[in-house]
Amino acid sequence: MDVEAIRILIVEDHPVFREGLSTIIGSQPDLLLVAQATNAVEALSEFRRSMPDITLMDVRLPGSDGIDALIGIRGEFPRARIIMLTTLDCDGEIQRALRAGASAYILKSMPSNELLEVIRSVHSGQRRVSPEVAVRLAEHLCDEDLTTREMEVLRLIRDGFRNRQIADELAIAETTVNYHIKHLLDKLQANDRTHAVTIAIRRGLLQV
Repeated sequence: MDVEAIRILIVEDHPVFREGLSTIIGSQPDLLLVAQATNAVEALSEFRRSMPDITLMDVRLPGSDGIDALIGIRGEFPRARIIMLTTLDCDGEIQRALRAGASAYILKSMPSNELLEVIRSVHSGQRRVSPEVAVRLAEHLCDEDLTTREMEVLRLIRDGFRNRQIADELAIAETTVNYHIKHLLDKLQANDRTHAVTIAIRRGLLQV
């Protein structure tokens, strides 16, 4: 009895990498490429149209990123199985994608035979994370979350506010601002205010 092929949507804006994925999928009798998209808007549209079993989604897309597309698709189709592809240059994206329900988070540099194994295992209901991604996650498992107030202070630091201005903006004492800054520096293991912003952006806590 013939087994029905796993239907796949590729969301990738780089033509060469997209073509490579198409070739890999096309070489497998149990996989079928049903649609392609190059941005988040097309991703949702093509998902609705083709209803794939598996979506291969680049984290970095023009306009809204791949995680926004992931959130959009799963908001409409909660059972969607989406594999995120990354170059692993932002820790925060990993946690954000997994919290949003990504079925797998893997490196673009993964060998094709391993990629195929991930596709099949996700289709069977498993969740997968590349070993390199798992190491990044483990590095931050014990990180303390910043409080809402600490995040407000950090955003104002990013925007160039001095401590006195932050105090005025948040209607709190300057000594309280200093207290929050000390704690957020400790939690982020940052050397100073600028370093804290850099770390927060890298981890995906702040947008540039």
